[in-house]
Amino acid sequence: MKTAFVLNGPNLNLLGTREPQVYGTQTLNDVRLLCERACAANGFALEFRQSNHEGELVDWLHEAGALHAKGKLAGVILNAGAYTHTSVALQDAIKGTGITLIELHISNVHAREAFRHHSYISPAAKAVMAGFGVNGYALAIAGLAGMQ
Repeated sequence: MKTAFVLNGPNLNLLGTREPQVYGTQTLNDVRLLCERACAANGFALEFRQSNHEGELVDWLHEAGALHAKGKLAGVILNAGAYTHTSVALQDAIKGTGITLIELHISNVHAREAFRHHSYISPAAKAVMAGFGVNGYALAIAGLAGMQ
């Protein structure tokens, strides 16, 4: 069974209380449960993680890359939060590992502040999903299944 990594960046631990008008009222644990169901439905194991630290996200992408090299990775869904707009290190890690990655945003970043319109992740991503709320996670997992 292949594994889907779902990685969440800074401030996503505040889901449910942080700007609910933008991000909704579901918590990160609610998202984890949604991802568990979606992975089970698509025949994947799930690794679900969140960090406020860029280096830890890079380390997890390297870990996913090692699974990819062994043929055990379905792919990575990355909600990098604000690091989407600032992190060359995350882009380099994605490119360096050769993983299949879907960039995910809960909100439609293109309808928000101008600084959110640029992504360092997109050039290295297989696909980008934005604006579906937390349901985007399940859609992204289904998307990974379709790429197998």
